Formats: sequence, structure tokens, C-alpha cells
Amino acid sequence: MPPQNPDIDRPKGRSLTPLRSLWPFIRPYSGILLLAMGALLIASGAFLAVPVAVRYVIDYGFTAADAAAVDRYFVYFFGVALLLGLFAAARAYLVNWLGERVVADIRDQVYRHVIRMDSTFFEVTKTGEILSRLTADTTLIQSISGVGLSIILRSSLQFIGALVLLAVTNLQLMGLIIVLVPAVLVPIIAIGRWVRRLSRDSQDRIADASGMADESLNAVHTIQAFTAEEMESDRFGESVELSFKTAIQRAKARAFFSSVSTTSLFGALIVVLWVGARSVLSGEMSGGELGQFVLYAVFVAMSAAMLSEVWGELQRAAGAMERLLELLDAEPEIKAPANPVALPVAEQGRVEFDHVSFSYPSRPDMQALDDVSIKVAPGEKIALVGPSGAGKSTAFQLLMRFYDPHSGIVRVDGVDVSQADPEAVRRRIGIVPQETVVFGATARENIRFGRPDASDAELEAAAKAAAAHEFIQALPDGYDTHLGERGARLSGGQKQRIAIARAILKDPPILLLDEATSSLDAQSERLVQEALEFLEKDRTTLVIAHRLATVLEADRILVMDQGRIVAAGRHDELVKRNPLYARLAELQFGAAELEDPVVKAAS
Repeated sequence: MPPQNPDIDRPKGRSLTPLRSLWPFIRPYSGILLLAMGALLIASGAFLAVPVAVRYVIDYGFTAADAAAVDRYFVYFFGVALLLGLFAAARAYLVNWLGERVVADIRDQVYRHVIRMDSTFFEVTKTGEILSRLTADTTLIQSISGVGLSIILRSSLQFIGALVLLAVTNLQLMGLIIVLVPAVLVPIIAIGRWVRRLSRDSQDRIADASGMADESLNAVHTIQAFTAEEMESDRFGESVELSFKTAIQRAKARAFFSSVSTTSLFGALIVVLWVGARSVLSGEMSGGELGQFVLYAVFVAMSAAMLSEVWGELQRAAGAMERLLELLDAEPEIKAPANPVALPVAEQGRVEFDHVSFSYPSRPDMQALDDVSIKVAPGEKIALVGPSGAGKSTAFQLLMRFYDPHSGIVRVDGVDVSQADPEAVRRRIGIVPQETVVFGATARENIRFGRPDASDAELEAAAKAAAAHEFIQALPDGYDTHLGERGARLSGGQKQRIAIARAILKDPPILLLDEATSSLDAQSERLVQEALEFLEKDRTTLVIAHRLATVLEADRILVMDQGRIVAAGRHDELVKRNPLYARLAELQFGAAELEDPVVKAAS
């Protein structure tokens, strides 16, 4: 997905109502908010006092007979500036702290909620969209809950205060300001929106170029293999040139915007100064009053411009909060019941599927499992065999309670898993998947994922049992070596042994194996198979079989087809009496392997 500019690309909210949901996140830090408000009030008061100080300096400081009076007025002026600087800094720090804290809490809560969502949620929700909400949307919330909130409060106070003080200073000139401010701001805001649209186009072109570069660099070996370097370079060059042309258009628009805004603001200021100068000449007001009035007029214009600018950000923040609330309001279908049934203290490892039927939410008309019944005794090894889509992996997912069956019951140690706490069920099950997940962390952290409270000695014992200790020790920093993103520094066999060590460390009574040895070289396959044999000892094992040796070692083989169990038995029986299994055995395990004398002897 191309990179986005959160300030430009995020859609606006239809109303500001979702922003009310920020209050529960702000409320724990209401003390900080009150301190920030206090600093804001003092800083705004000092800011609005500056024109008064300027007036007295002009009217009395320059006309005073003694230098002491001049010094005194400038000391007062400096005191106001010092007060403004100190409390403005305090306000800026406090509101930035508040914004950072609030967005950190939102990100944490959203992640904690999403990580507990069920598989159905992830079937219909793109991971990239979740990440976008955790980054781009929370960044918008951060700006509005911190700096944005400060700008709104400060600009509102200064706008109202400056308007009141304008009226107090000179009512006639205030009428002129009321006419001039909209006349200046309306074209500036209109041109600003045009510039924003061009900025979005420019960001889109940059995103296109970045996306193209990302795609080509990730496939650099393919590009080099087909000697397509020049073609890809030309494509990227065209994309960069297009982004350059768009950026130049934006630069022209920004220059025009700068010209119009500067001319308009200074033009309005000149008009006010001209009218004011005539009032000074006629004796209707003093020079100091004119200076005071001009400064307040500038304050009004600045505050109005800031409020109009932040209004768009408020709308985008409301839209961002609405999307985050969608995640926070989502409820998983798979969750612990109000009063979960406790699993027996004694971990037997008994598994039962009792007339289970199931279809995936994304494919409701297709039965993934159809009236399946399986009983697995503690310590028994069951091999699941069948063509792709037969329901083998679905059985694993229902046992782990990633889904609930539409009918029938799945039991672990005699307890219906739908009535138990999913975490309690999953603690009794270990899994070694076909596609091993290795996290971007150290070898030690990856293995400890199986049991976070394990000691280093237990962890290393698990690694030795998984035939992983030797290659881990050979890494630059041993167990503390960072394995790279998705275990990039490891081979396929090494990743599998990390996964097996993780399962050994967990030491579950039930083991699920989706064998991945078929894609490994002979040496890695032998090491992984030895580790698996150690792992399978004294525990219930269900394995999706990809190797003939696995089915030969199984206590029972269950042949699955189109979501049903069509045959069960030992290898030699099934080859003779089940045509589907015989065909699968020949295709999946290979005719040569079936003719192997060792295999024949084993069967």
C-alpha cells in the first residue's frame, strides 16, 4: 500500500461527535489539562497586554522628560514579554505531553483490543488498514488532542479578547476591521484549499514513485535475472519526473498563495494605518492608541486564520476517531463465556469431535467440515490425510477455538471448548505450523515465546531437544542474536527447529503438527524429524501428514475428503480397501517411496 500523508489523505468526519470519545482518554490526566489551561490563560493575558504596553511606550515613554520613565516603561514591556515566554513554553510542553500521552493510550488500547479479535474479524479486515489506523489516524488524534486543542483554546481566547479590546480602543476603526477581515480571509482560505488539493496530488505522485521503488527493490533478483534493470529504471524515472512536475505546480500555487496572503494582509494593515493616521492627525486618537489598535487587528486576523485552519484538522480528526472507534467497538465472536467451565486440573490430552459441522464465514455455502466425529485418546498419534480443502487444517482451527462449529461439539479433556476460556484451551495445545513464524527478535526471545516464565536453562534444554542448540550457538551472539525480520537470518530447517523448541518449552499435553519437512533438504529434514519424534513422546498428537513415515508411525490414519472422514485405519489396510487413500499415497508419498523395502517392512 502506498505511503499516505495523514494530514492530507485521511477523509473528514461527517460531524465532530466522535471527538467526544477522546474525553475518557484525557480524563485520567485532567490535572495536566488544568495546569495547561492555567498556563494558557496567563500566556494569553500577557499576549493581549502587549499592545497596551506598546501604547504606553509610544505615548508616554518617548515624550517623558526624564530617561528613568523611558526605562521603567521598557522594563514593564520586558516583564510582559518574559511572562508570555515562560507560560507559553509551559503551555506548549503540557499540551504536547497530553497529546503524546493520549495517543499512546489510544494506540495501546486499540492494539490490545485488536490482538484479541477472532479469525472472522481478520477475514474481513485488512491488516494494512489496521496498521494505517494505528499510525495515520492516531497521528491526527495526537495533533488535535495536544497542539490542536491548544491552538483552538488560545486562538478563541485571543480572538474574543482582541475583538473586545479593539472596541475599547476605537469603535470606529473596529467597524473597518469587521469589514476588512472577511474580505482578506475568504480569498486566502479559498486559495489555501486549492494549494491543499495540489499538495495531495504531489503526495500521491511521491507515493506512486515510492510504491514502484518498493516493488522493484523487493524483486531485484527477478529484475536482474531478466536483465530488466534499464526498463525498470526508465519506469521509475518517468514516475519521478511526473512527481517533479506536480511538485512544481504545487510550488507555483504556494508562491501565488504567499503573494495573495501577504498583499492582502499588508494591504488591510495599510488601510487601517491610513485611516488611523488621519485620526491621529485630527487629534481623535493618539499614536499609542493607533499602535495598540493595529496590533489587536493583527491578533484578530491571526486568530481567525488559525481557527479556520484548525477546523479542517478537527474534521479529519473526527473522521480518524470514528475509524478508531470502529475497531474499539468491534466484538469478537470467539470469547470466554460469562461463567467459563474450568478444564480438569489433570492434563490428559483427550480430544473429541462430536458430529461437528462448520463452514467459514467468507464461504457460508461450502461445508469445511461435515458431521465429523473423532475420538483421540491421551497419548495417541493420529494422522490426517486428504486432498487440499478436505478439512484437515479446519479441524486444527476448531480445536484451537479460532472458530466455533455450527453444530456439534469439540471437547478437550471432556470439556466443550465453546464453554471454556479460549486461553485455557490454547494453553493445553502446542502447534508447529507448516509456515513457521519467527519474530524479529533474538533466538532466546523467539523460543521463550512458548513459555515466557521459563528459565534460561529450560530454554536451552528445549533448544537441544529440538536440535537447535548447535546452530544457535554458532550465531554471532548465540541466543542473543537478532534473527532479522521473519527470521531472515535462518534457513527453513532452522526456523522449523526454533518452532519445535518453542513447542517443547511449552510442554503441552496436545500437539498439532502441520508437517513442513517436505520442502526441506535431506539433512534438515532428518534433524527436524528427530526433533519432532522427541516432541511427540508422551503426548496426544494430531498431524497433517505430508510424509509416508508419519502415516506409518501413526496409531490411526483418518482419510478426509470434502469435509468428511471417509476412511480410518492403518496404512496397509487403507491402501488395499480405500481407493482415495491409495491414490493419495501414490501421488503424495510417491510410488518410489512405496516400493522402498524399508517402507514395505514398516508397513
